[in-house]
Amino acid sequence: MTKDKRKVQFTGNSTYIVSLPIKWVRDIGLEAGDTLTLTPMPNRTLLVSPSAVSKENSALKATIDYVHSDSAENNLRILISHYLVGYDVIRLTTKKGFSAYDRKFIKDSVRQKLIGLELVEESRNELVFQCLLNYNDLPLSRVIKNMYGLVLSMLEDSMSALRDHNVEIAEDVVQRDDDVDRFYLLSVRQLKASIDDIELSEKIGIRHPRECLGYRLITKCIERVGDHAVRISKNVLKMDSGVSADDPIFQMADLSRKVFESSIGSMTEEDPQAINNIVVEAKKVSQFGVSLEPQDCDGSGNIELSMILESLRRVSEYSADIAEVAINMNIRQA
Repeated sequence: MTKDKRKVQFTGNSTYIVSLPIKWVRDIGLEAGDTLTLTPMPNRTLLVSPSAVSKENSALKATIDYVHSDSAENNLRILISHYLVGYDVIRLTTKKGFSAYDRKFIKDSVRQKLIGLELVEESRNELVFQCLLNYNDLPLSRVIKNMYGLVLSMLEDSMSALRDHNVEIAEDVVQRDDDVDRFYLLSVRQLKASIDDIELSEKIGIRHPRECLGYRLITKCIERVGDHAVRISKNVLKMDSGVSADDPIFQMADLSRKVFESSIGSMTEEDPQAINNIVVEAKKVSQFGVSLEPQDCDGSGNIELSMILESLRRVSEYSADIAEVAINMNIRQA
């Protein structure tokens, strides 16, 4: 990155002017009479950007060579990384052609995991995906709300499955984790892109670039809580029977769920002390879970119950993490 210094000149009675670097002007194809957009940034810098850039020309495009010596999953991971970075058009190519399995795996996985990315062209040697998502339709606040709603329902259903030993509900919780992951990956894409695009930041509801790190940590915590709901359900599937509703583990589940709800509410709380109380409560819930740990792990279902308790403790700990991030985001820079 090169830096050019320009002197500010004063002309007329009220106009300050500064010249533009010639290389930058030529690189973006700027001509005399074109319009620039000047955006004051929170850190007192000024963002200068061309106003009339068509969506077609501004779309970020990438071409990925499919590596047949790697697994389809490894190739998919590379494609997902390009989605997260913010590429709008991703072209997956291979000279020898895709096998039927690889083609189906990539197409199905993209459909299941990546919101907005659609297959727009397909041939023997090429799969072309394009992101058709309108960020105005899914601002970050709505993405987080959808993630939270899904995860909360997964926590509640996983404990219902434990009480009634309902295999069908437990399996459904495991399947719902794909939807949580889709929203999580979308949030990562939005946050990464908003760091470079102030207009996108405004569209998805980011008030200041420093908020991106906070939201990134929060969405990861929510995604991890969803993973623990899945772990609870998988342990239920290993058990032979349900657990009495009077068992203290359900009290632990209720407390963990409540601090999780409170931690999400802390994101809009303006009183740091009130948020601090949520952190303290979450840590108390975690300690309560430790006190419930079965002394004899050799009995029927005790290993699974111990692992479920561990997941519930982790839910409360992730809730404390969310609240701590909310405190940090609540402090405004002078």
